[in-house]
Amino acid sequence: MGKFFVQNFGCRATQADGAALESLLAGKGLLAAGERAGADLVVLNTCTVTSTADDDVRQTIRRVHRENPQAKILVTGCYAQRAPEELAALAGVEWVVGNSHKTQIAEIVTAAPYHGNIHIGDIFEQQEFLSAPVEDASGDRTRPNLKIQDGCNNRCSFCIIPFVRGRSRSAGAEQVIEQVRSLATRYREVVLSGINLGRWGREPGSTMRLADLLKRLLAETEIELLRLSSVEPMDFSDALLELMVGSGRIARHVHTPLQSGCDQTLRRMHRKYRPRHYADRVMKARAMMPDAAIGADVMVGFPGETEAEFAESRAFIEAMPFTYLHVFTYSERPGTPAAEVAAQVPMAVRKERNRVLRELAAAKNLAFREQMVGRTLKAVTLENGVALTENYLKVELGAARPANQLIGVKIAGVTEAGLREEVLLPVLG
Repeated sequence: MGKFFVQNFGCRATQADGAALESLLAGKGLLAAGERAGADLVVLNTCTVTSTADDDVRQTIRRVHRENPQAKILVTGCYAQRAPEELAALAGVEWVVGNSHKTQIAEIVTAAPYHGNIHIGDIFEQQEFLSAPVEDASGDRTRPNLKIQDGCNNRCSFCIIPFVRGRSRSAGAEQVIEQVRSLATRYREVVLSGINLGRWGREPGSTMRLADLLKRLLAETEIELLRLSSVEPMDFSDALLELMVGSGRIARHVHTPLQSGCDQTLRRMHRKYRPRHYADRVMKARAMMPDAAIGADVMVGFPGETEAEFAESRAFIEAMPFTYLHVFTYSERPGTPAAEVAAQVPMAVRKERNRVLRELAAAKNLAFREQMVGRTLKAVTLENGVALTENYLKVELGAARPANQLIGVKIAGVTEAGLREEVLLPVLG
């Protein structure tokens, strides 16, 4: 087996795992193939957060087997952990390796003793931490994503992730500092991510918290801009917000999952906060950082969500100073409590509620972008004449610049989905 190709599905954490797998396979002497068709081994690193994600994986397996029938297919990741026998039964699949055994994949594909079909164990016993920087985050190569936390101890009634990712666990502080120090020699911005990022450092015996880690990163590395990917609302502590305001090197960008603005819906979801708690954190963030991006994940069509509950959620969302939303339509996940509820919302109703919130999000985003006209914003240049601002807005540059620079951009106006630069300003720093 000479050449391999790793294809990742889903979230940043999966992408980080895939980057680490590429390093492990290369360490065994395998060569990376430029495309699936030229690979002897195709590794599909899967997501299972929705039924659509599962469908994408199955379709890809069939396509790979049809286009490259000689390739051995290894399926790993969250779908593999959840339903290994289902995947092993598909034509062309040589191995199914759950997240519990993901660190052993290089040995499984190269050492004869591992040549079994399915490798699955108790994910809650998993202590190892698999991660490598992903240098192609969000479709560009200038803002690497670094996973520093994995797993989740919450038990939201709709979510399968704790059962396929295991308990919350953190990368060691020294490891994170060394990785960011190395990345800072090549990049202006690093995005810190995790399955439940705000729980970094919460393991028994640890006294450090996420804000403490950020202080050390600011003091011990030269990174110019750190960005937090997603932090649960109650983990946006005063200490964390004050650090974001005072440092000048942490992006003023707050992304915190909401799921619903209705109290009763949140209770059925088994979320650990009420709308008033969420509002307290978000409104404090807005007061402290008037120009910050504030985004949320929102779910529509959760089982039992009535018209009145959706209206309550929509009104709450409208009252919050969001600058964008990620709107998800509820998808049943086998094995979760929510999937067993009889009062499932009809799919047509779910889709209509999704449309309503997406329109609301678009209006909020446009209003936020219009507020930026005439201002000068800090931004990192991407590729193809675009930059991403500290507060998470895409800017069409007025003149070509190399990618991977930290610049100031004066905003001349809004575009269909972003902003437009007025004049070229010097590189900051």
